[in-house]
Formats: sequence, C-alpha cells, structure tokens
Amino acid sequence: MQKAIVVYYVTDKKNNLSDLNQLLQEGWKVVSQSAMSGGSVSTVYSLVILEKN
Repeated sequence: MQKAIVVYYVTDKKNNLSDLNQLLQEGWKVVSQSAMSGGSVSTVYSLVILEKN
C-alpha cells in the first residue's frame, strides 16, 4: 500500500513534520521525495510517497 503526503515547513511551530514522523513510527517507509514550489518565499513544500507492506 502506498500513501502520498505533502510535507510543509513554514516555521518551527507551523509545519506538519510531526505527521510524517508519526507515519514513520507506524512502519511506513519513504519511497520517494520531490520538492514542490510554493506560493511563499519562506514556505517549503515536499511531496513524500510512503509505502507499507
């Protein structure tokens, strides 16, 4: 099974890295990662494809 998640980072307090970390703790593995362009200079987006058997 695969899952896609868009990871974003604006500041230390405004991001969803905890969502990605939770999925990794649950046994999901990163298959691929691709940078995405964003609407703001200070925001970083990344498409992460995860896989779990």
